[in-house]
Amino acid sequence: MTFETCGGISSERMETVSKAIEEILSSALPQGCVTAGVYEAAKSLNADPDNVVLCLLATDEEHAGDVALQIHFTLIQAFCCENDINIVRVSNMRRLAEILGESKLGGEPEDLHCVLVTNPPSTLWKDPALGKVNTFCKDCRCLDQWLPVINLPDR
Repeated sequence: MTFETCGGISSERMETVSKAIEEILSSALPQGCVTAGVYEAAKSLNADPDNVVLCLLATDEEHAGDVALQIHFTLIQAFCCENDINIVRVSNMRRLAEILGESKLGGEPEDLHCVLVTNPPSTLWKDPALGKVNTFCKDCRCLDQWLPVINLPDR
């Protein structure tokens, strides 16, 4: 298992953050706090940006050269930076689909290029895994890496 490093951040920490992202998604999904898809994410960000706690931008080799997708990514990144929303670029879309479970999101293959995690409607979400990811994003920004990349390892 290999991990890209974020400046001076160790591969062990990258693995911890990868597991934290899986935990966040696994607990947010049953609460209805996951929005998948570039267009759906843009609508959600426009409607209530203060409710978004994490933005994941997923990459795959098939869409690496998609200029329209890269433009959407750039706009979403700018919006998230403007609104102090942590962003992580995630590799291994197949693993992301496994975590989210295509059947849980409606049966058809979803657009998983952008996934937002929001607070539950009733209360602010205090998840230790979310705290780990938030700290990781803050540390990466201190190292001038504004869009850290995390590999979700196959299980």
